[in-house]
Amino acid sequence: MSGINRHCEVTQRWPWQSLHQMTIDKCLMERAGISLRSELQRRSMRLILARHGESTGNFDRRLQGQGDYPLTELGREQSYRLGHRLAREKVAAIYSSAISRAMETAEIVGEVIGLAPQALAGVEEYHFGELSGLTYPEIAERNPEVLAGIRSRESTYPAYPGEEGREVFRRRVSEALTALGERHPEETIAVITHAGPIVTFVSDILGRPYVRPVPFRMNNASITIVESVQRPDGSSRRLVLQTLNDTCHLEGERTGGNESTL
Repeated sequence: MSGINRHCEVTQRWPWQSLHQMTIDKCLMERAGISLRSELQRRSMRLILARHGESTGNFDRRLQGQGDYPLTELGREQSYRLGHRLAREKVAAIYSSAISRAMETAEIVGEVIGLAPQALAGVEEYHFGELSGLTYPEIAERNPEVLAGIRSRESTYPAYPGEEGREVFRRRVSEALTALGERHPEETIAVITHAGPIVTFVSDILGRPYVRPVPFRMNNASITIVESVQRPDGSSRRLVLQTLNDTCHLEGERTGGNESTL
């Protein structure tokens, strides 16, 4: 086991092609019982971002957005596994999007680790406007140009009638999670949210524009860990992406996909 010495810290200089290898290394280290915190002992706060378990909307391949869809039986099982994974992290508080699939996941996690989840405004999924709740065949029938945009190789996201707006979305997610860090400056906090908010926040940390294609995915019940680390000279803090889309606790389960590339 001493040969496993790679770090899972990701900075803006981390090559994109290494993201998959990072996840593999993380799983190996989890099984070996090796801590990933080594050189991050100067951290001031750990933010664990977890995507909700599989919902009926995921299963039906709907454009869920801010619609309410309950968890499937698989989603509930994923949520219990997520809870047992987070039980090892000394979580001080659980926050959640108020959307039902996230809150249901958070309640199961809270049951496992003994904490009641609190609703957190600002970390809800992107609002897709008039097409929210539709399946892909329904989108093709009602608004074929949007489906063509989804399938295109353009870097810009397709325009959805009545949508929230990408910059508005990016700003609200960033403000909500930044404020949470200020509220819990030296604690480990879990936030149960959605693929879109995690992707946009990670993109900000990596200095990457919020455009397509997204070079990583967020599976159902995966965890992504961000640490606020004090710089060696004590001048300021920086955000470090420590773990991305960790699904080691879900091994053997089918895991869901990612709406954030739509």
